[in-house]
Amino acid sequence: MTDLRRLFFSVIIALFLISTPTAYSLPLVITQITAGDLFELGVDKMRRGDYPEAIKNFNQAIELQKDYAVAYSDRCLAYLQLQDYHQAIADCTQAINFVPNNFEAYLNRGLAYYRQRDYPAAIANYNRAIALKPDDFRAYYNRGVALAGEENYSEAIVDYNRALTQIPQITSLLLADIYNDRGLAHLVLQNQQAAMFDFNLAIRLNANDDRAYFNRGCACGRNGDDFGAVDNFSEVIRLNPSNALAYVNRGIARYRLGYHQGAIADLKKASEYFEHQGKRVAYEKTLDLLKSLRQEIQLATEIALL
Repeated sequence: MTDLRRLFFSVIIALFLISTPTAYSLPLVITQITAGDLFELGVDKMRRGDYPEAIKNFNQAIELQKDYAVAYSDRCLAYLQLQDYHQAIADCTQAINFVPNNFEAYLNRGLAYYRQRDYPAAIANYNRAIALKPDDFRAYYNRGVALAGEENYSEAIVDYNRALTQIPQITSLLLADIYNDRGLAHLVLQNQQAAMFDFNLAIRLNANDDRAYFNRGCACGRNGDDFGAVDNFSEVIRLNPSNALAYVNRGIARYRLGYHQGAIADLKKASEYFEHQGKRVAYEKTLDLLKSLRQEIQLATEIALL
């Protein structure tokens, strides 16, 4: 409808209202917005990824209902997405104060502590979550990741195994994550065969998981399979072209295979990405590595000419 038509209709309506005598008036119905309505608005904003606006709605819901535990719990999730871990912990704590058996609040508070690298606090919260719901795979998986953060890889593997027995088998992407993390724990413990088995499963379940290709590339490198390392790091770069570490590792593998120019090209590309990403230490270390490789290549060339 054009602006002219809108104006035309508004004039007709105005004339009708002016020319029609008032015979009676309808009662005005005011619908009061409840805390539940505001909460649902916040949940809808969360689904759409609008976390600041979701927090505003949760604030309004809590203003109307001070003990609205689930609003605190969901506001915690929004703060987690915004990486405001201090506020996320405060909200989950408040939710637990109102509902002591709040599984989700313990789970989310554990995640906030994990993101702050407070692994003991994270593990303590996951322990409480497991006590409340011993058949929920998420708490076992998250506790396993926190245990790996503490470099307790053997216990982490135990929790990954428990998570795998609980998780629905249809959730292939989540399964891939668990296998990937279990594989990484096996790799650190130098169980190369178990690590490769898990990375292969992770990739089979999620062929676009660049992290699994990266880890499998590292496993190939440790096994002396430089061709396999090059192939896997190339997949990482295809899926995530700005992964500077993948260029570094592929460059090292190429150098070992005698592809010196390819190695130099990879290290130069890695240094460019590190510099662009503001990772100064990694940038300088890559330049040092590039310098060393060039010197070794030059030395090898001179020896060959003797």
